[in-house]
Amino acid sequence: MYDKIFRPKIVTLSNGKTVLEKRSRVPFILILLTLAIIISVEFTNFNLIVLLNRWQEFFVIVGEMFPPKWEILPGLWQPLMDTIKMSLLGSIGGSIVAMPSAVLASSNIVKNKVIVTLSKIILSVLRTLPTLVSALIATFIFGLGTMAGTVAIFLFTVAYVGKLLYEQIENADMGPFEAMESLGMTRIQSFRYAIIPQVLPNYISTSLFCFEGNIRYAAILGYVGAGGIGLLLNERLGWRDYSSVGVILLSLIITVYIIENISEHFRKKLT
Repeated sequence: MYDKIFRPKIVTLSNGKTVLEKRSRVPFILILLTLAIIISVEFTNFNLIVLLNRWQEFFVIVGEMFPPKWEILPGLWQPLMDTIKMSLLGSIGGSIVAMPSAVLASSNIVKNKVIVTLSKIILSVLRTLPTLVSALIATFIFGLGTMAGTVAIFLFTVAYVGKLLYEQIENADMGPFEAMESLGMTRIQSFRYAIIPQVLPNYISTSLFCFEGNIRYAAILGYVGAGGIGLLLNERLGWRDYSSVGVILLSLIITVYIIENISEHFRKKLT
């Protein structure tokens, strides 16, 4: 059975020569995927029967959100604005810092391997650190409130935008850059006039996309005391006040929808 699936077979060409044709790796990949799924099911205690029997419980909570408690709506504006402000400030600051961070991590611009490797490691560590964890650490340093949330969003934005940006820089056409250097320009000047025009549209588009996501991330940072509407959402969930939770979620959905449409409009203009 192994020979039939994995061993290469002999193929005769039209000129009479024989070559070895490699067997497809698809069966091997399928076996690995099947084993991974089986192991994942065992480790997570996933139970399809429980899922099928209890999926309707979700709609019980949704049903308790009606009728909505509209009287709390006036008190939502300030926490909602706090969420938007810390998302906007963290996204703008993170996107600005991401540019030099990406340059330091680009092996085709910076020739010092130590700096490039260290920059990539820092961006990787920041990217893998959950936003909730970085927000929790920030609350210990800066105290409870939107400052901690802003710092957490800032760090995530630096890592996310920086990672995508340095990949774009490394894939940029280096011909114009090298030509400008040969004419006597410095590396900074060559980067400014040859590389930035190539990566700028994607850089702005990525920053806008990251801002969209940061609005959603900021909504849950209140769970660790980082301020914003998430703090109010956590409080109402703790009280099992689902009618108020429904109003909070509705206001958040509308806000995210509006911001996403504005962001998409500008991203389309860039492309």
